[in-house]
Amino acid sequence: MINVAEALSIVKRGTAEVLLEEELIELLSLGRPLRIKAGFDPTAPDLHLGHVVLLNKLKQLQELGHEIIFLIGDFTGMIGDPTGKSATRLPLTKEQVQENARSYQSQVFKILDQHKTKVVFNSQWMGVLSSAEMIQLASRQTVARMLERDDFAKRYESGKAIAIHEFLYPLIQGWDSVVLESDIELGGTDQKFNLLMGRELQKQEGKRPQVVITMPILEGIDGVQKMSKSLNNYIGINEDPSAMFGKIMSISDELMWRYYELISTRSMDEMAELKSLVANGVNPREIKIELADELIERFHGRSAVEAARSGAGNRFKRGVVPDAMPEVELIAEGESMALPSLLKESGLAKSTSEARERIRQGAVLKNGGDVLDLEYMAKKGSCDVYQVGKKRFARIKVT
Repeated sequence: MINVAEALSIVKRGTAEVLLEEELIELLSLGRPLRIKAGFDPTAPDLHLGHVVLLNKLKQLQELGHEIIFLIGDFTGMIGDPTGKSATRLPLTKEQVQENARSYQSQVFKILDQHKTKVVFNSQWMGVLSSAEMIQLASRQTVARMLERDDFAKRYESGKAIAIHEFLYPLIQGWDSVVLESDIELGGTDQKFNLLMGRELQKQEGKRPQVVITMPILEGIDGVQKMSKSLNNYIGINEDPSAMFGKIMSISDELMWRYYELISTRSMDEMAELKSLVANGVNPREIKIELADELIERFHGRSAVEAARSGAGNRFKRGVVPDAMPEVELIAEGESMALPSLLKESGLAKSTSEARERIRQGAVLKNGGDVLDLEYMAKKGSCDVYQVGKKRFARIKVT
């Protein structure tokens, strides 16, 4: 049996914050499997590498012998997590949530052990709550307490609407912890308010409060914003291997190390060795290829690695990407920039008419996988690698 100090070292590796560490030590000293909860709202059909940061930690805890509770928020998914949102999210239908939930279940066991993972749905207990019981739950917190939450406070101060049902979201997430009697809950740093709500409600119920572990947020391939399907800056774990390879090869050298630290299964010593190789003259692109190979093998199998490199749609295979490419920053007049203008202003096309022609030919790609059309708009805040034909590349940031 691994001792407490070793277990603590494994649990803390790569975490952003542990609340409270002394309580975590007490739990690890109990000598019993702990109930580890992590919730995922099925708001999109695919898990991406941003989710893998959290799933990796669950896998480590599972290997330490603890019970993993993979909570699918099919009830909360119909509310929509307000975390980090500047406006009320459109709720999904029950049918959309159920379809996405089925997709999640088929993907999560690429990382977790299916036989040692308990999958639960929070509609099992929230869906049977009466109106009176829901009102009683709402009475557990004040509006002032909810407005301590940063994203709610900003929306309130700027006069943007906050729907009443959004206040219920952290309460329901917290109540999940009460029902499941979780010892530890994991979430991203942006979930801290919601995670602490679980501690608070457990205390109110006379239960031992859960330890909260927050994990860093993984940036998307633009290197700027949180990885998100809605921002189209994500790498899905079910994504075509060639597209996955191309997207990984498109990230900056600096962001590559962030991906290694948060989603690779390599040891700290191995990563230190890779950094030493680059410091001694090895092209970072070679190290990036190793990262792509590792992730593709993990999610698609070894046979997919070579196929991904040599795939007909992959423009970023070995020997094609230039060692250096122009870094261009463009200013959008509004919230986005039309693709022909982006190509002309970046120098990837001599004129907007040439840009349109190349787009119609299917010769314009983004991040090695997406063939762009004339409807495409580059959003403000994005940072992507654009390619025209076989030889023209540029990393373009839109501000």
